[in-house]
Amino acid sequence: MQIIIVGAGKMGITLAENLINEGHNVTVVDNNENIVERGENTLDALFIHGNGVRVDVLKEAGVENADIVIAAAAGDEINMLVCLTAKKLGAQYAIARIRDPEYLDSLSFLQKEMFMDYVINPERSTAREISRMLRFPFVNGVETFARGRVELVDFKATEDDGITGIPLREIYKNKKNLPQVLFCAVERDGEAIIPKGDFVIRAGDKVHVAGDVNTVTAFFRAMGKGGNAIHSVMILGGSRIAYYLTQMLANMHMKVSLVEINAEKARQLSESLPDADIIQGDGTDQELLESEGLPDVDAFITLSNRDEENLMAGLYAVHRGVDKVIVKSSRENYSALMRNMGLDSIVSALSVAVNNILRTVRTRSSRSSSAVVRMYKLIGGKAEALEFLADGNEPFIHVPLKELNIDPDCLIAVIVRGNKVMVPFGNDTIENGDTVIIISKRTGVRSLDEVIHA
Repeated sequence: MQIIIVGAGKMGITLAENLINEGHNVTVVDNNENIVERGENTLDALFIHGNGVRVDVLKEAGVENADIVIAAAAGDEINMLVCLTAKKLGAQYAIARIRDPEYLDSLSFLQKEMFMDYVINPERSTAREISRMLRFPFVNGVETFARGRVELVDFKATEDDGITGIPLREIYKNKKNLPQVLFCAVERDGEAIIPKGDFVIRAGDKVHVAGDVNTVTAFFRAMGKGGNAIHSVMILGGSRIAYYLTQMLANMHMKVSLVEINAEKARQLSESLPDADIIQGDGTDQELLESEGLPDVDAFITLSNRDEENLMAGLYAVHRGVDKVIVKSSRENYSALMRNMGLDSIVSALSVAVNNILRTVRTRSSRSSSAVVRMYKLIGGKAEALEFLADGNEPFIHVPLKELNIDPDCLIAVIVRGNKVMVPFGNDTIENGDTVIIISKRTGVRSLDEVIHA
């Protein structure tokens, strides 16, 4: 596909790298000459120096033949104008990053009037992800599929869980009262593993399990992990993510205190978030954190714009015994370092945005009717969780799974049929209209028929 990206910031460059790796022709537009020159030397993409709102610049980028234009400039208003201009000039599809909370209530109207086919708000999506992670203190991440009916949850296995040292096929034979989820992926020593029946989980493994919401909840409770509900949260940094998250947590009846160093921003947050306790001060100051009751909160979340501050404050919260510590990182290479230092729950607005846009690109680039609907990268991008809607014309419909040729690097994790969520076995089938969730070590999968053959 011919894809134009306007804006060569972190998001634009990361998108370009991923899209190039997936075989697309990418053109990047930015008005910073130094960034353009650096990009030309590092990426196999066409870089154009200029203002992406200008008609002549978009025409130089080939907008008339563009399958997708992605507006990822710094300003929301610029991104809206880019989409409007690109669609008027002949682009087939336009994606915009819109982040300002001021536009939230009028977004549906703006999307229609400015010809934006898809809008991504990375900060709001990240806040939603964090709110799901607060469901259990021990969980590192929670992804949802099938309109929230299916959850993919990852946690670090311990000796006390009762699932270590036993082949997976034996776990439910030995523990008949343990609710059945699917063990669908494991991270061990930085390697992504799709486990088979003879796989044995070890303490320290990062384990991904999938199932319907009630079963996943019951599974963790049966392992003794269902207690310690989170009631109080302290947030470092008054960013957009913090704003969206505080609103969500207030609706969940959690007590929130938010520390912001900038006095004017703290005042604005105090006015717009009346249900939260806004504290003006340096959130990396250990004495301030102690005086505001850090050791007594159930969760501590670092959302400042500096990764180094987030890292240091997160480590201090772990040292002070906070049950749940979530750290925002904008650099993928920092994530491994943070995990090695004991910070397992890491979020990235950049990753959230890139994953959503890549999924949209794959859907539009697939010629199959069973194209990918939702996609999440797992284990540092070494595996993917993908959601598809099965079409009745596919040859694998109504064929027992044991008779199908399934890509060995892929696992059928969950099938959703109507209101029924199933962990599939060999005699189960995929039927027309089923939602099918796949875990894949392959990247770039666009449709269900790429991994399943009759």
